[in-house]
Amino acid sequence: MLLSNQQKRDFYENGYLCLPNAVSSTVVDSALRSINHSLGEEGMNKEELPTLRAQSYCREIRESPSITNLINQSQLIGVMDDLLGVDNLGPIKSGQIALRFPRRSSDKISPPHGHLDGLGSGLNGSDKGTYRRNFTALAVVLLNPLPSINSGNFTVWPKSHNFFADYFRKHGTEVLADGMPKVELPAAPVQLTGLPGDIILAHHQTVHTAAPNHSSYIRYAAIFRLHHRNAIGNDAYTNPWHEWPGISQVTKQK
Repeated sequence: MLLSNQQKRDFYENGYLCLPNAVSSTVVDSALRSINHSLGEEGMNKEELPTLRAQSYCREIRESPSITNLINQSQLIGVMDDLLGVDNLGPIKSGQIALRFPRRSSDKISPPHGHLDGLGSGLNGSDKGTYRRNFTALAVVLLNPLPSINSGNFTVWPKSHNFFADYFRKHGTEVLADGMPKVELPAAPVQLTGLPGDIILAHHQTVHTAAPNHSSYIRYAAIFRLHHRNAIGNDAYTNPWHEWPGISQVTKQK
């Protein structure tokens, strides 16, 4: 799969891109079987639920081929060669099992609140007050149908990635030690719908979250943090396209 120049421009402008049918049904089914087996046999400790939500469910299968094949045997590999340069994508060794369970029927639907990854919360594996830019892009693989919103959908704030690049140039990245900056973002959130095997690719600096799940079904997804082999660390907060030569080539053509 190769992206058109228009798709690349859209990614540059909005900070995310949807890739339909990027993973085969066989690979998706294998991942679902592993996840459901883990839920049934390993279970969950209620006291650990806040940590599981922030980090990953089914932790014992995060590095199994049934999970990593969602990327390693997908069309995303060719896309990333095009965007980052051939063989610049670091190895995919693990994924986050990202489940969102239905809310109580009596719960009110509330608007989603977004965040940037890499900010320590105390629950996500990093201490409060810490921050680090530790990946180049997010890849979210949908594992069940999401035909409507408020179903645990991966949610993005378009244009927030370039907005924050400007913000950090003006205010410094040190503001992240205080947590997510309270700012007015340039666009309203978009809850993304899709089908099993679709991949959502998001820039590392795109504000995102999972919408509340008011459906009757568990939202199944696996999230991968993709790394450029020569990542520039926190410098990418203010130089967000340094690791993306495939995007820079297109935007320079304007």
